[in-house]
Amino acid sequence: MKCASFLMLLLLSAATTVSAAQPNIIHFLADDLGYGELGCYGQAKIKTPHLDQLAADGLRFTQFYAGHAVCAPSRCALLTGKHTGHTFVRENSEGRDAQKEERERIKKEDGYFSQIALPAREVTVAEILKQSGYRTACIGKWGLGHPSNEGSPLRQGFDFFYGYISQYQAHNHYPTYLWRNGRKEPLTGNDGISAEGKQYAADRCEDEALQFIRAAKPGEPFFLYYATPVPHVALQVPEDEPSLAGYRSAFAASEVPYDGKKGYLAVPDPRARYAAMVTRMDRTIGKIRALLKETGQSDNTLIVFTSDNGATFNGGYDRDFFEGNKPLRGMKTELWDGGIRVPCIAAWPGTIKPGQTSGYVGASWDFLPTYAELAGAAIPAGLDGQSIVPTLLGGRRQPSHEVLYWETVAGGHQALRVGDWKALRLGAAQAPDAPVQLFNLATDPGETTDVAASHPDIITKATALLKSSRFPSPEFPMGLLDQR
Repeated sequence: MKCASFLMLLLLSAATTVSAAQPNIIHFLADDLGYGELGCYGQAKIKTPHLDQLAADGLRFTQFYAGHAVCAPSRCALLTGKHTGHTFVRENSEGRDAQKEERERIKKEDGYFSQIALPAREVTVAEILKQSGYRTACIGKWGLGHPSNEGSPLRQGFDFFYGYISQYQAHNHYPTYLWRNGRKEPLTGNDGISAEGKQYAADRCEDEALQFIRAAKPGEPFFLYYATPVPHVALQVPEDEPSLAGYRSAFAASEVPYDGKKGYLAVPDPRARYAAMVTRMDRTIGKIRALLKETGQSDNTLIVFTSDNGATFNGGYDRDFFEGNKPLRGMKTELWDGGIRVPCIAAWPGTIKPGQTSGYVGASWDFLPTYAELAGAAIPAGLDGQSIVPTLLGGRRQPSHEVLYWETVAGGHQALRVGDWKALRLGAAQAPDAPVQLFNLATDPGETTDVAASHPDIITKATALLKSSRFPSPEFPMGLLDQR
């Protein structure tokens, strides 16, 4: 059971705040899309006209961060409003020894391990919005539990779920089945192994999202968490994708086939396929916006687009060619900004002023309090996020974060941002007193020059914050850091 006192507070709040003025909220989360992979962020090789238009029609953030450098903990931070010093899920994991029996059962039944379950005690943004009168859906990739346990999306505030439960299954975009709520729905014509198939998972998710939007009723706001499985590798896109032939022609002179020996499926034209995946995803945004306009819901719908972490390094994807994280250092799995700074766009016709760019330094744990405020709901205590409604709507001063914090159990690294300063301690789990590197992101966004020696006062503050920003987790131990 969820905390009864908290739910009572939400019910009381919802009773007085539900109204037709509550906006619909669509949160579109790309999978492994880098900071530099949209035209509005400087991308020159991949065409993203609909997302570029979304940015032109609204607000584009230049210093916004994901919750983590890999999938599951990033999604947990987004949904719970807590950074990885406080969240339950802090790394991609199937669970520790205590979950071994359940883990093996799920693997036997599904063919894939599921990820560690988000506990029932955690309060999600979907629960808050549902209690405030919203119809809620998660469509795409979940990665925070299984339909048979407390991590089911249906037990975390979502009325409807369609897509991949397991991140492992999502490594193929032509799976043999997807989940519809608590049951498996076969996708005929797919074998789950080959690079081609009859039913592309992202297309099926798109269909469900459009149907969910069409089903909206007057006076019943909706929250759609659209966690698309692309452009995460494997590099697969239907042959009917209109942009694919053009990309093949454009990249033919330099295309290098990927043999699959380093993981994921082999493909003859990885650059063309990756670009086409992003362009097809971009078209989904266009279809969603067109449907909102067609059904008269555009002016009462906030769309937020972002990514769960920076661009990847595997499966045939060529980060150098696409300059996927430009101008940032690092990549997925790393706490350099290239692993955690992501594109973020917000548009709401008639409410968010078009053509804006914001340097607000925020992170995905800001979304829960933001959406709660827009819904007129009570915002839980103990969050790391803060509402960015002032930035979105204007009219009042936007508070700044005192600190943004990240940690990775894999490698035992820590990072934080305070104003323009970025502090990074590598290998902290084994060496809690390892030197703290310091970068001034205002003058050095690529984190090329460690200036720690010149700023001992900043290092002293950063060292204290690295210690105070995290709480030990039995599920995700951090070695010697937990003994301090």
